[in-house]
Amino acid sequence: MSLVDILKQRLAKTRNNIFGRLSAALQGQTVIDESLLEKIEEILITADIGVMTSGKILEKLRQRIKKEKISDTKTIYTLLEDEIEKMIVMQNHVPMETKLHQHKPFVMLIVGVNGTGKTTTIGKLANRFAKAGSKVLLVAGDTFRAAAGGQLEIWARRSAVEIVRQAEGADPASVVFDALTSAKTRGYDVVLVDTAGRLHTKVNLMEELKKIRRVIEKQIPDAPHETLLVLDGTTGQNAIQQAKLFSQTAQISGLVLTKLDGTAKGGVVLAIQQELKIPVLFIGIGEGIDDLEEFNSHDFVKAIVE
Repeated sequence: MSLVDILKQRLAKTRNNIFGRLSAALQGQTVIDESLLEKIEEILITADIGVMTSGKILEKLRQRIKKEKISDTKTIYTLLEDEIEKMIVMQNHVPMETKLHQHKPFVMLIVGVNGTGKTTTIGKLANRFAKAGSKVLLVAGDTFRAAAGGQLEIWARRSAVEIVRQAEGADPASVVFDALTSAKTRGYDVVLVDTAGRLHTKVNLMEELKKIRRVIEKQIPDAPHETLLVLDGTTGQNAIQQAKLFSQTAQISGLVLTKLDGTAKGGVVLAIQQELKIPVLFIGIGEGIDDLEEFNSHDFVKAIVE
């Protein structure tokens, strides 16, 4: 089964929420008029693509319909597919594999609120890199939540990688410092740093992230090489608000959208990339250890359109 076929299965709810409803709207419609375009815009907005992004898509559709003198309603699918893919593609993005070969160790700082699937994502990333032949180290930087270190340790065993953790309540920056010292001396290829998803206040959380980042930069001046924000895809537009909050402090370079297999709100991928200009690098499409895919705009659009 190809990746597109797998994505079609896992993203069925999003596909039905957008193009299933579009198909129903086109039933019996023989001409492309303003009433139909308004229906399409409503479908896009309510599929968590967002008002701003949906407006942009409709403006592009109107321009092409007028310029190309399109009247056949069947072409709407092709037009939407083209415009959605254009919006998802991020320019000048360096592939992950290229970055991995440019730095050793390659340090990834993983942030996000509790409940988004952050720890699970780290475990899946560890498995992905380890299977590709990299020597991977996990860093249990969330020392504030009793279960966090234990959960990460389970993922370390499942992925057959090493982990650095200290007692609950330890200074996260100290844990990160020790881990990076070990990573440099023992020749690790990839270091994945977990962080707390919730402290007493948002201010505390962001200050802790800044402190961890300073420690990383002192140990390895050009690190972290990637700062990934993990977002729960089932939360739709709320994910955008989380991204805006973290972007103010954490210098987010990429996003991971989790739980897309269980939601009809996968359209939020478009809204996030359009509004924040931050690339989605990975998507979570299941609970299995291999159910984390590097985001490919072409495959994603094929999966939700066809």
